[in-house]
Amino acid sequence: MSGKIVNYYDESLECKGYLSMPKSMHDLPLVLVAHTWKGRSEFEDQKVAALNDLGYAALSIDLYGGGVNGQSVEENQALIEPFIKDRQLFRQRLISAVEFGKTIKGVDSSKIALIGFCFGGLAAIELARSGYELSGCVSFHGLLNQSNQPFQRVNTKLLVLHGDKDPMVSSDQILALQNEMTESEADWQFISYGNTYHAFTNPAANDIEMGTVYNHDSDIRSWTAMSNFLEEVFSNVNK
Repeated sequence: MSGKIVNYYDESLECKGYLSMPKSMHDLPLVLVAHTWKGRSEFEDQKVAALNDLGYAALSIDLYGGGVNGQSVEENQALIEPFIKDRQLFRQRLISAVEFGKTIKGVDSSKIALIGFCFGGLAAIELARSGYELSGCVSFHGLLNQSNQPFQRVNTKLLVLHGDKDPMVSSDQILALQNEMTESEADWQFISYGNTYHAFTNPAANDIEMGTVYNHDSDIRSWTAMSNFLEEVFSNVNK
């Protein structure tokens, strides 16, 4: 594997991603990784390496620009707030990353997916909501806040991996998302893991009061579900 920091742009904003590709391969599917509310960090870059092990090129993206990382709950909340309020900004920032991904040498531009964690999980859902067409989007313990943008037909297969005890997602939000995807005639799946809190894929998560707790079994199960989903959506391109 060979990993490096890459710079790409959303209009004039410079974003700093981390790209890694399996060596001696070409025409690879590409999986973009959208970060938690902290910003792109070692957590997402490690997911890039794990995706390489599955045979995919992978790019952890920078939604905030400049490689910014929040240093506290308050800073993290302030960083995501503009995107929660302005979904057009959110969508444009995501689409810029995907369009950059299509230009990467060795990537098959017809086989691109995006996965995301927490805030990045909402990013995966919002990109699907936008009507932009990718092979697939996967949300890991994502926020499910409804969008304020006009309703669009969903053209991307969507997999949502959720912890049943996630305090950041209400049952009303779950139902609203499912109804939205059904109304759009989307190809969607929603898997809920029992006795599982928010941030269940992050081994550093251990704050029961905040509701962020690592769960080894749900981490493994969700990664397996994602792996099967990616294998399916990439094999179905042009079929």
